Amino acid sequence: MNNIRNFCIIAHIDHGKSTLADRLLEMTGTIEKRKMKDQVLDTMDLERERGITIKLQPATMIHRSSQTNADLTQTNAENKGEFLYKDLTFKIRGAAFEVKKQLGLGHKENVYQNALEIEFKKRGLNVEKEKGIVISYEGNRVGMYRPDFIIDDKVIVELKALPFIGKKEEKQMWTYLKGSKYKLLLLINFSSEDVYFRRIVFDTARALKSQRNSASSQRESAQVKNYVLNLIDTPGHVDFGYEVSRSLAAVEGAVLLVDATKGVQAQTLANLYQAVELGLEIVPVVNKIDLPNAQVEKTKSEIVSILGCRPEEIILASGKTGEGVNEILRAIVERVPAPAGHSEKPLRALVFDSKYDPYKGVLAYVRVVDGEIKKEDKLFLMVKKVKAEALEVGRFRPQLEPDDKLETGQIGYVATGLRSVEECRVGDTITLSVISNFQFPISNKSTKDGIEKELKTNLQPLSGYKEVRPMVYASFYPQEGEDYNQMRDALEKLKLNDAALTFEGESSLALGRGFRLGFLGLLHLEIIQERLKREFGFRPVITTPSVVYEVIKTSNKTEKIYSASEMPDAGVIKEIREPYAGLEILTPAQYLGDVMKLVGETTRSSYLSTEYIDKDRVSLKFNSPLSEIIVNFHDALKSVSKGFASMNYEISDYKPYDLVRLDVYVAEEKVDAFAQIVPREKAFSEGRKIVKKLKEVIPRQNFMIKLQAAIGGKVIARESISAFRKDVTGHLYGGDITRKRKLLEKQKKGKKRMTASGRAHIPQEAFLKVLKN
Repeated sequence: MNNIRNFCIIAHIDHGKSTLADRLLEMTGTIEKRKMKDQVLDTMDLERERGITIKLQPATMIHRSSQTNADLTQTNAENKGEFLYKDLTFKIRGAAFEVKKQLGLGHKENVYQNALEIEFKKRGLNVEKEKGIVISYEGNRVGMYRPDFIIDDKVIVELKALPFIGKKEEKQMWTYLKGSKYKLLLLINFSSEDVYFRRIVFDTARALKSQRNSASSQRESAQVKNYVLNLIDTPGHVDFGYEVSRSLAAVEGAVLLVDATKGVQAQTLANLYQAVELGLEIVPVVNKIDLPNAQVEKTKSEIVSILGCRPEEIILASGKTGEGVNEILRAIVERVPAPAGHSEKPLRALVFDSKYDPYKGVLAYVRVVDGEIKKEDKLFLMVKKVKAEALEVGRFRPQLEPDDKLETGQIGYVATGLRSVEECRVGDTITLSVISNFQFPISNKSTKDGIEKELKTNLQPLSGYKEVRPMVYASFYPQEGEDYNQMRDALEKLKLNDAALTFEGESSLALGRGFRLGFLGLLHLEIIQERLKREFGFRPVITTPSVVYEVIKTSNKTEKIYSASEMPDAGVIKEIREPYAGLEILTPAQYLGDVMKLVGETTRSSYLSTEYIDKDRVSLKFNSPLSEIIVNFHDALKSVSKGFASMNYEISDYKPYDLVRLDVYVAEEKVDAFAQIVPREKAFSEGRKIVKKLKEVIPRQNFMIKLQAAIGGKVIARESISAFRKDVTGHLYGGDITRKRKLLEKQKKGKKRMTASGRAHIPQEAFLKVLKN
C-alpha cells in the first residue's frame, strides 16, 4: 500500500480539470500520445460538446518517481547508499537557482547556458563546455556526444528549456551515460516556475541488469519506485456537487486547481471546504499560467488566504502546455499519504459509483478499505443485504482493464451480475458473503465463537454518503399517450447511470399520464432532457420547475408538495413553508453594488455577511428562497458582473411564507404545466408576464383564444389571441346584400361555438419558452 496514492482534482467549472487530467495520463504513459485526445475522461458526447464534466471518472496511472524529496533522491548503488557527488551537485544547484532568479522565464537554452557558465566559474568549479565524449560499443568508438557542461570531470550537466521533461528525454540521458565513463548526469530544465532538476545515475548494478533486460526496462535511478496513482476527475458545476462529495470520500488527497485568469470562485471554496472537512491533504495548483492575462501572484495570494498554506507550497502549472505537471506528480507522491487499511482483515469496499453493463450487470466502482476482492468471490452488500458474485474485477486504464484482484487501498471496479443499480446503491459496503453469514470451517467452538463475536463488534458498514436529495422537480409528459411505457423504460435506463436522478409516475387531467422527476438543478434537468432526445427520441412536455414545499393543513397534518397542481384548496391550508438555501456569491469588489442591487430586487434574500478574500474580491452570504435562485438568477448574476461573479448554494431549512397557487387558463381550460407557486405580492406581475409570453408563442387559430392567469377563482391577468379572419363572401359576385349577411352571421355563430368548445393547440416550444421565462 505504501506505493498507492488516491487523489482527485477539484475546482470551479472551466478551471482546467479535464485538461490537467489529460496531461497526467499522457506524461505517465497511461495513454499513448497517438491515442490522446481532448477530455479523455469525459466519455459522454454532451460533456465534450458543452466542455464540462458531468460524471466523475476514475483512472489508474503508473508513475515512476523517487522515494525522497527534491533532486537528492538517487544514490550511488556502489557506495553504500550515499549520494554520489553530493557536495558538487549542491553547488551546481545553487548556480542554477541564481541564474533562474536573475534571468527568469522565457529565454532560449543557449542564454541559460552562457549565464550558467559564468556562474559556475564564479563558484570556483572546473567547467568544460560542450566537451566531446567518445561513445563506445564493445570497445570500439561508434560516435561522439557533446553535453552542455562537464563539471570537475565528474558530473555531466544537460540544460533544457522545454515545457516539460518526459520519460523519453530522461531515458536518452541515461543512454548517454551508459556509453561514457561518467556515472552521474544532472538534467536541468529552466522552462518552469521552479528550476527542474533530475539526477540520473549509471552504476554497475544497473549496467548488469541492463544487459539482462531489454532497453525499455532501464531505470534512471537505484531508488526509482513505481507508484500507483488513482485519479478521480470530478465535475465543477454546482448541480453536480454530489459527484464531488462521493469522490472526496474515496481518496486521501485532492489537487485544488485555480484558474490564474479568474482566481478563486464559489465552487473552489465549496469543494475545498468539503475536502478539508474530510481531512484530505490539499495540493494547491495555479493553472493556466501560460495565458497572457494570467494573474499568478494575485491568485497565489488568494489561495494562501483561503487555505493558510505557504506561497512556496503552491505549484504553478499549465495543463495545456504541460508546464509544472511533473511538479504536481511529485507533490502527489510526496504529500498525499498512502491509504490506511488492513489487508489481513475481512473485506470492506466502499461503492462510490456504479453503472449498468448489459453483459456484466451492475459495475460497482469501489475503493477497497480492508482485505481484497478476487474474481469469483461471493459478495454481500451490507446495507441493501444483497448477495452477488464478482464476475470480474479490474482497474481503470482509463478503460476497464480486468485484473486478478483488487487489494487494500486500491480503486477499481467489480462486475456484480446484478440487474438493477438499486441493489448496489452508492455508499454501500461490499464484503464477502461467507463473512456476512459467519460460516467458518473451524472445529474449535470457542475459537469460532470468538471470531463471530469480534466480527459482529468490528465488521461494520463503512459510513458511506448522505443520500442524494433532489433540489428541483419537474414533470415530463410524453406528447402521445401511447408512449408512456416506452418513456418509463427510457427513464429507467437513464437512472442506471445517474444515481442522482429520481422519478415516479403521476397523471394530469390536461396532459395525461407522465412522470415527476427530481434533479439536482436546472443544468441536470437540461442534461436529462437532451439525453432523452438523443438516446431515445423523446421530446417530452416539461412543466415549470418547482422546489418541494411543505403544506401544513388545518388538521396539523404536513404534506410535501412537488408541483403547483398538487396544492390543496386555500380553505384547508394553515401554513405553507418553502425551502431556503445558504447562498454564497464571490464577486470582484467593483461589482459589489450591482450584485447587492440584483439580490435585493429579484429575490427575497436576507443578508448575512461580507468577507474580503483580498482587496479585489468579496464573498457575500445570504439566506435565500431556493425557488428564486435556481431558475434565472445565475444568468442575471453573470450579466451584472460581466461574467466574473460566481455562486454556490446549499439547502438550509424551511420557512413559512404567504404563497399562493397561480393557475393559467388557455381557451378557458386550465393547463397544469403552467401552474406555479408564487409569493402573493408577486402574483400579479408573474401572471402578466406568463400571459404575455403565451400570447407571443401560441400561434393564432380559427377562433379567439383567451389567456388568463388566476388565483383561485379570481382572474388577475388576461390577454387574447385574435382569430384568423376568413373572407367567406369573397366568392360572391353581386346579388342581394342579404346573402352576404347570411354568410357572415353563420361565420359569427361558428366562431362563437368554437370559442366555447374549441381546444387550443399549444406547441412544445411554448412550454420551453415559458419554462425559461
